[in-house]
Amino acid sequence: MLRAPMRFEPIEPVPHSALEDALAILTATAFVSLGTGLLKHLGLLTGGSAGIALLLSRLTPFTFGQIFLTVNVPFFWLGVRQMGWPFTGKTFASIALVSVATDQLHRVLRFGDVQPAYGAVIGGLLVGMGLLILFRHQACLGGLNILSIWLQRRRAVRAGAFQMAVDSLIVAASFLAVTPATLALSVLGAVAMNLVLAVNHRPGRYLGT
Repeated sequence: MLRAPMRFEPIEPVPHSALEDALAILTATAFVSLGTGLLKHLGLLTGGSAGIALLLSRLTPFTFGQIFLTVNVPFFWLGVRQMGWPFTGKTFASIALVSVATDQLHRVLRFGDVQPAYGAVIGGLLVGMGLLILFRHQACLGGLNILSIWLQRRRAVRAGAFQMAVDSLIVAASFLAVTPATLALSVLGAVAMNLVLAVNHRPGRYLGT
């Protein structure tokens, strides 16, 4: 006796509560600040506005957090216009938390001897996981993140794939300020970071809102 195939009702996305968003942002910024601190300890760079901040913190007397917060301010208007106030508010709260947490990381943790390739991969994975959490709670960490999410929503372009291409270009553009070995390790970290997003952050895969 043949049975009729089972039918499943489509699952409606369940919105995150304000408490869930707050906990996610705290967790994500902790991951990102730890990963960024590890990359900074090794003298490595990364993509996006974080990469700009890491590079300029090597060349100027300003800290990573000060530069990171400053370079993201111009994208506030773009965020409001393209993504709305809730997204932009959570994004800039995350940016502020990462800026402070990274600058103050030395008060709670000091890195010792870290094998550079291992540190590049782990640092990239930590940052990638933090970004993934923020993306799933309708937030991000900067202008390129805003653009990548907008492209995924409106043009079905994978956020991870887009950022991997752009971030690799940003890291490569830093070749005048770092050694080839540092550049190669920086690219390795950027690939690890964006691989997390390319594999896990795809249209239709996550139903949380």
